[in-house]
Amino acid sequence: MPEKRTTWKPHTASHGKLKTSEQNDLPDNVFAFPKHRKEPLTDASHVRNAIARFNQVKEVSDEDRELAFHNIKKAADHFGVEMNEDSWKDLGKHPHSPSKATK
Repeated sequence: MPEKRTTWKPHTASHGKLKTSEQNDLPDNVFAFPKHRKEPLTDASHVRNAIARFNQVKEVSDEDRELAFHNIKKAADHFGVEMNEDSWKDLGKHPHSPSKATK
């Protein structure tokens, strides 16, 4: 099966919470939504955040979500974050933290 189109490339210059100035200096290819520069994927914590917040991202098209999903999946593989979803439409259907109640 051919790999889906992605734009994400590893960028590990920063660790932990990004300051606004640091986020502004990141290349577009570090973001799940590169055109909108939303959801940086610089480490495992940011990947988990992008998964958890995927449905909260506003003003993006289904095409943007499709690309972001594959970017997140690629970053998750790179940083060793478990991700079981096969489609962007599956994100947000199940909690990603054992502390959240199921619907």
